[in-house]
Amino acid sequence: MRKPYLLAVLWAGALALMLGSPFARAGEAKPFAIAKYALQLSSGGRPAQTLVLNVAGNLVKHYGQDRVQVEIVAFGPGLRLLLANNVNKGRIGGLAAEGVRFSACNNTYAHFTKIMGHPPKLNPHAVRVSAGVVRLYDLAHQGYTIVRP
Repeated sequence: MRKPYLLAVLWAGALALMLGSPFARAGEAKPFAIAKYALQLSSGGRPAQTLVLNVAGNLVKHYGQDRVQVEIVAFGPGLRLLLANNVNKGRIGGLAAEGVRFSACNNTYAHFTKIMGHPPKLNPHAVRVSAGVVRLYDLAHQGYTIVRP
């Protein structure tokens, strides 16, 4: 009796990984992660951007990329970090390759679109989420420590 049930659970898990979260490709499943951090970026200046990227890099260096989950959640002026033409696009790509995820607030994106008169292009490593604060709340309930560097 247990073998069909186990097989069904394994298939459901595999299907969820393939079809589920947009983050699955960015290293969502880290079974050996011992720490989870969500880094809030709601300031838009270069010093804040540099600091949040430094903190993400330091966390990956400290724990090792397979032992930590890091997500930068950008909203308000902080969304500027995740615009395609941001000077930090190389660093973002490097951190994404190490499993760091980048969430862009859709509410702020809509506001930027209204102000600019056209939708801004986002960094290809950024995934839009409904609201930055909601994403932080959800991550907190998934056991993430919220840090605002």
